[in-house]
Amino acid sequence: MKLQTLKHKKWKFSPIPNIEESSFNKTLERFHAMGVNGLTRENIQNSLDGRMLNNNGPVILKIETGSINERDIPGIEEVKERIMDLEGRNNYTNETISHMKNKLGQDEVRYISFEDINTRGLTGARNGQSGSKKDTWGIYAYNKGVHFEEDSQEVEISRGGSHGVGKIASNAASDLHVMYFANCDENGEQHLGGTVQLIEHVYNGQAFRSTGYFTDIEVYDDNSSKFYPYENNFHEVFQKDSRGLKIIIPYFRKEYDDEKAIIKSICDSFFIAILKNELEVHVNEEEVKKDTILNYVKDQDYYNQDITEAKKEFTPLYLDTYLEAPSREIIVSNGEEDFQFQLYFKYNEEIPKGRVAIVRTIGMKIEDFKVTGNATKPFNAVLIGGSKEDAYLKSLENESHTKLSKDHFSDTQLKRLATRFINNLSKEIRKVIEEAIKQHNPTDGLMDTKDILYVVETQLKKDLENSMGTVKINNGKSIVKSTGKQSKKERRNKRGGRKSEAKNEKNSPQRKRDPLKWQKSNKEMDNTQEEGKKLYSAHPEMVERVIISDKEMIKFDFTKSDQLGGEKVCDISLSIIDGMGVEYTDEFKIQNNYQEILDVNAAKRCAYKKNVIQGVQIKDGVAQLQLKLRKTFNRSLKFIYYVEV
Repeated sequence: MKLQTLKHKKWKFSPIPNIEESSFNKTLERFHAMGVNGLTRENIQNSLDGRMLNNNGPVILKIETGSINERDIPGIEEVKERIMDLEGRNNYTNETISHMKNKLGQDEVRYISFEDINTRGLTGARNGQSGSKKDTWGIYAYNKGVHFEEDSQEVEISRGGSHGVGKIASNAASDLHVMYFANCDENGEQHLGGTVQLIEHVYNGQAFRSTGYFTDIEVYDDNSSKFYPYENNFHEVFQKDSRGLKIIIPYFRKEYDDEKAIIKSICDSFFIAILKNELEVHVNEEEVKKDTILNYVKDQDYYNQDITEAKKEFTPLYLDTYLEAPSREIIVSNGEEDFQFQLYFKYNEEIPKGRVAIVRTIGMKIEDFKVTGNATKPFNAVLIGGSKEDAYLKSLENESHTKLSKDHFSDTQLKRLATRFINNLSKEIRKVIEEAIKQHNPTDGLMDTKDILYVVETQLKKDLENSMGTVKINNGKSIVKSTGKQSKKERRNKRGGRKSEAKNEKNSPQRKRDPLKWQKSNKEMDNTQEEGKKLYSAHPEMVERVIISDKEMIKFDFTKSDQLGGEKVCDISLSIIDGMGVEYTDEFKIQNNYQEILDVNAAKRCAYKKNVIQGVQIKDGVAQLQLKLRKTFNRSLKFIYYVEV
């Protein structure tokens, strides 16, 4: 097909001698797998990159979803004709082509558009396919894998884009892999372009490349050609009459068409830019900006507000950490250079998964970073660097800007440095985590274990006696296990005969240790002990204590004690014991550590005074308490419990 014939077509595909590649662009598949998150992320990042350099106001992005009549989509009939001629040569390609063909022939087509304000838009549209780095229209419209570079090194470093493949995210969001972009430049000139991603195909007997461009073409006498954009006189959905860029994606995928998911994606990736008033996003009638972002992040309809369930979505935690936690400086080296970051860090034992939001200075989160060996530690953090740090993070990003990686480096030394940096990043944050754990869970040191050892030793003796016989010497030569039975003579010789044995048994009965020990009155206890009541300390064997989430369960088993008799009610007091076994009777205050105390047997709340829980019901020799913890409660505390009746 001659170039002169192509000139009359709205969509231009480059002719090739024959088909060599029969698959769709692999990047389409990667962005398709990322869903609406990849789509919104890429287009918002592009808008932030195009911000007006001398404007202090936020970049405003308007996202709109709706329906348009298929006949109002520019040049769509040509795209449909080519899709009908596509031939797949593997299962994946056949499936994709079949899906595309099934979407043809709709009267009304769903679309999404991204229109930015307070941005520069694209320059040099009238120059078309110029090849100049200053003509951003030519780079954006006609070059794959290339991104425009700013004259200012500082501005270029801060930009989100670097791989030049993000544009295809919009194609991936369309069932037909088609997208359009409307531009209004600083002179008010308005143009419309577009791309479609197919496979290499034969059309009217001629083979063509996979990518088509919605563009005009100028053909010269030597049969060479050059692309030029169309002036924008198309349907209002494709209009852009204020400076900036507008992306329009028709045949919007059904699985992407979710307003709530779009809003969550905005909050997840750009919460820092929004909080710093550098970005404002309108999604249909909803507005996500500095003054409203908390309305969405703190809304149960958008995010689960239960901290204990924060296992995949961490945005509510990140916002709290960034807004409330103090920052500290950490230095991370790649072996050749040191990089300084500000780390906003919060430790909370209710958090089930520890993650670090790594954020570029543009305000875009790269990833929920897992600190090696600490993915299940109870913390949350936000990491932000300066210009130098931003440049290095940018070099480490994968092509979808969602992860720090070494894999895209070809140079062995750069890959080694990247690996060292990522490992050292984990190492430095791990130090902060370990420090926080020590502060919130101080080492107990030594404990008074006399009672524990007594119980263990006594039980061990009983177990040994039951399981094996007496060990004795056989003729002074070897050790053998006896049957455990003694002859009458042996017993008589050992215990002085039957009478002596009976007398000893009568006069020396086996003592049974009561798990409740009576306490003498003392000045420290007198402050809480009521007159006429007896106070007992509870042996550890009778107390079962467990902490689950924000609740503590304590069970007191008095069935092995003779001290309480038929008592039905008791008071229980708590006293802290430190790692050295030293007791502090008046340092623990119930009201500072527990929100409420429930008597499980009575199914009602308990009253308390200072460190004494009053009126606890005893049922079948057992008392049970359920205590709701305050956030300030130190879970590592050890207690001695006193029972008062």
